[in-house]
Amino acid sequence: MDRRAFLRVTMAYTASLTVAPRLPIFAASTRPKKRPNVLFLAVDDWNDWVGGMGHNMAKTPNLDRLAKRGVLFTNAHCAAPVCNPSRSAVLTGLRPSTTGIYNNGQPSLGNYPEVVTLPGYFRSNGYYTEGGGKITHEAVGFAYPRDWDYYYLWDEKQRANGWWGAYSWPPVPQPDPRPAQRITKHTKRNFDWAALDVPEIDWPDHKVATWAENFLAKNHNDPFFLAVGIFRPHIPWFTNKKYFDMYPLDEIRTPPYKKDDRDDLPPIAKKWAVDSASKHHLVQEYGLWKQAVQAYLACISFSDAQIGRVIDALDKSPYADDTIIVLWSDHGYHLGEKDHWHKQTLWERSTRVPFMVIAPGLTKPGSTCAQPVSLMDIYPTLVELCGLLPKSNLEGNSIVPLLKDPDKSWPYPAITTRDRGNHAIRTLNWRYIRYSDGTEELYDHRSDPNEWNNLAGETKYKKLKTKLACMLPKQNAEPALNYKTKEIIFDPKTYTWTKAIKKK
Repeated sequence: MDRRAFLRVTMAYTASLTVAPRLPIFAASTRPKKRPNVLFLAVDDWNDWVGGMGHNMAKTPNLDRLAKRGVLFTNAHCAAPVCNPSRSAVLTGLRPSTTGIYNNGQPSLGNYPEVVTLPGYFRSNGYYTEGGGKITHEAVGFAYPRDWDYYYLWDEKQRANGWWGAYSWPPVPQPDPRPAQRITKHTKRNFDWAALDVPEIDWPDHKVATWAENFLAKNHNDPFFLAVGIFRPHIPWFTNKKYFDMYPLDEIRTPPYKKDDRDDLPPIAKKWAVDSASKHHLVQEYGLWKQAVQAYLACISFSDAQIGRVIDALDKSPYADDTIIVLWSDHGYHLGEKDHWHKQTLWERSTRVPFMVIAPGLTKPGSTCAQPVSLMDIYPTLVELCGLLPKSNLEGNSIVPLLKDPDKSWPYPAITTRDRGNHAIRTLNWRYIRYSDGTEELYDHRSDPNEWNNLAGETKYKKLKTKLACMLPKQNAEPALNYKTKEIIFDPKTYTWTKAIKKK
C-alpha cells in the first residue's frame, strides 16, 4: 500500500468495545497445542542504570532477581532513541529507515494499517492477547485495536480519546503549584520533578501492575501474550517521597562528565547535544544536577517495585513454569553527559537499554551476554521460542542461539537511527556514527566507555570505518505522515486515520 495515497483505516471503535474480531491464521504452529505464554514487559526512558548491569547507585532488586533467572544482555540497543519510532520498530519488526517513522508524530497505524504487529501475529496464531499501560507510543491512534482481545486503560475515560495515556496530566498526581522546578520554564513542561505524599495506588503504573496481577490470578485456557507497559522513569519525575528517600542527596553522584567533550563532535552532533530541552548549563548554575539524578533514580525504583509485583503474581500463578519473560526499555537516557538531557542522540547513553529474556527450559539462570543485540530482535525471537512459523520481512534476528549459548560469536551489529540518514552501528567493541551530511564519530569501548575521544579523523581507522559503514541501512525512507503537522488526521470515535486534503 502506498503510504502517500489516501489512507483510511476502517475499524469499528466505540467506548464499549473491548474485544476486536480475531484475524485469520497467518501461520500454523508446529509445536504441541499448548504453547508457552509470553509476559512482555516494557519500560520507558530507562537507561542502563540497573544494579545487575553494574550501576552502583540504582536500587533495582526486582530487575536484578529477574535477570538472575535468565539471560541479561549487557550490550543491547534500541532501534531509535525516541519513544514512538523505537516502539514502532519493536512491534512491527521494521526499522525506522524502512518505514520513515522517525519521530513521535508519525503513527504506525495511520501509515501502515496493513502491517501485522508482534501481538497481532500472536493473536492470529491462537494466543489470547491482552495489554495495558504504555506499549505503543501514548498518543491517539497509535494502537492497533485488532491486536488485542482486551486493552486495559488506567483511566477508562481516555478510551473515547483513542487509548491515550495522558501520563502527565490529572488525574495523575501533580505537585501544586506546577512546575515544581525552576529549570522547567527554560526547557519543556515535563522536565520537572517532585516527591509527593499521595497514595501509591493513585499512580497509573501501580494501576497497570494491579491489572496485570489480576490477569495472572485468572484461569486461561489458551496461551496468552500479556503486554505490560510501565511509564516511569519517563519525565515528569513525580513519585512517592519514599522512593526519593532511598537516595539521600549527599550520596548522589552525577554521571561521568568532561567539560570539553563536545569539541571533537561534528556540527549535527553539537546541535543535538545542546537542544532546547537540555540547558545543562542552567541545571549546573541552579545547582539541580544531583536533584535531577535523584529524581530519575527514585522513579526507577518506583517502576522496579511495580515490576516486582507483576513477577510475584506470575510466580504465584500456575503459569510460572511455562511463561517466557521479556523485559526491555524503549531507549536510554542522558542526564548531563555531553551537556545533554533526555534522549534523541546516537551515543551509548541514548541507545543502551536493559534487556533480558527468561525462557523456561532454555535459558541458563544468571547468564549474561555481551554481544551486540537490538530490540529489533524481539519479534523474531519470540516467534521462534513459541514455535510459530517465521514471519517474513522482519528486519531483526532471532537471538535464540545466544539464549542457548551467551558466549557464542555473533555477526550482527545493533543499529540505531535518529531522523533520516543518521545511524549508529554498535559492535562488540566499537560505536560508529554516520550523520546525514557524511560526518562521523568512532569510539573504542574497550578504552573509552564514556565516548570522550572521537577517533573518526584518525587515518589508521579508515579501513575499520569502511567495514562498519557497510553495515549501515541501505534504505533511508522519506518521513512518514505526521499528525503534528496535520498531514494525517485521526478520528477517535471511529478510530480512523485520514490523509489531509491539501487546499489548492
